[in-house]
Amino acid sequence: MGIFDFLTGEFIDVIHWVDHTRDTMVSRFEREGHEIKYGAKLTVREGQAAVFVHEGQLADVFTPGLYMLETNNMPILTTLNHWDHGFKSPFKSEIYFVNTTRFNDLKWGTKNPIMLRDPEFGPLRIRAFGTYSVRITDPAVFLREIVGTDGEFTMDEISFQIRNIIVQEFSRAIASSGIPALDMAANTGDLGKLIAAAISPIVAQYGLTIPEFYIENISLPPAVEAALDKRSSMGIAGDLGKFTQYSAAEAMTAAASNTSAAGGGMGAGIGAGLGMAMAGQMGHGGPWGQAAQAAPATHAAPPPPPVEHVWHIAEAGETKGPYSKAAMGRMAADGALQRETLVWTAGQDGWMPAEDVQELAQLFTVLPPPPPQA
Repeated sequence: MGIFDFLTGEFIDVIHWVDHTRDTMVSRFEREGHEIKYGAKLTVREGQAAVFVHEGQLADVFTPGLYMLETNNMPILTTLNHWDHGFKSPFKSEIYFVNTTRFNDLKWGTKNPIMLRDPEFGPLRIRAFGTYSVRITDPAVFLREIVGTDGEFTMDEISFQIRNIIVQEFSRAIASSGIPALDMAANTGDLGKLIAAAISPIVAQYGLTIPEFYIENISLPPAVEAALDKRSSMGIAGDLGKFTQYSAAEAMTAAASNTSAAGGGMGAGIGAGLGMAMAGQMGHGGPWGQAAQAAPATHAAPPPPPVEHVWHIAEAGETKGPYSKAAMGRMAADGALQRETLVWTAGQDGWMPAEDVQELAQLFTVLPPPPPQA
């Protein structure tokens, strides 16, 4: 072997890149002086692409495979000089390795609430967050538009820009969709596809694509959520009067069980008795129910009034009703409602005779004055 062959073998380059991180998108192959020897071997692995830059110009993009950097497979090198030198003179170029795999589980979210006009609730503010994945599909465009001469480019350096694009398109899509807030959870899949389609043309200008986009949650302001929870609780409770009585009995029983050790037995007995009394009142039967109804002062707060003003009547130790004002008028005409009959309605302080209630006093027949002299 001659000295020339020995030196030529010693100076053969092997150019490759192994990524030991999870967020590196582009890495430049570092060589002192950026000198790459003629005939160097370039290894591009699956999930990578190599971008060859010569004298500041993007010359070629290599897909996965093994390449020999020679003039016969790199047309750009045919313009280089001094290849007839004894050591196959190196040329000053740069090789950027581009990670073309997916970058998954990237987060996005609305920094500020999005204003929209909900068809059910009217003006409304919502927040949303989710995940997405991104992949480089055009290494040349990505290098030219985003990376530039950065020797190591990570996902963090562009994720903020992508999040801004996502939030902008999400705000536009959600505001124009016309989907009620209560139905958005059932349509997150369709919304995600709609938003991904709107984002794709924008990120394509960066050489990127969004293969996956997910909306994990769409939330309302805390005050609106509290109102919805209360509305749902009212629907589950059903008869609010019975629900209120049941809650009061539970509270009394709990209070009796938390009394001090000295009077614990007596307190427990009293609490149990009160709970049974309330339960009897709910069923309108038994001695406890009748005793509780006979003592209006121990009644629990009545349910909220419905749209129509209604009245309750106390008769023979029982509460009857509710009756509308029209029904009360008929009862007054039939004699079933007397002036001394005890009545109660929401907002009234205890039971009162019907004649002392201004709204009912007018229902009782008042004898007309004598007719005028003929």
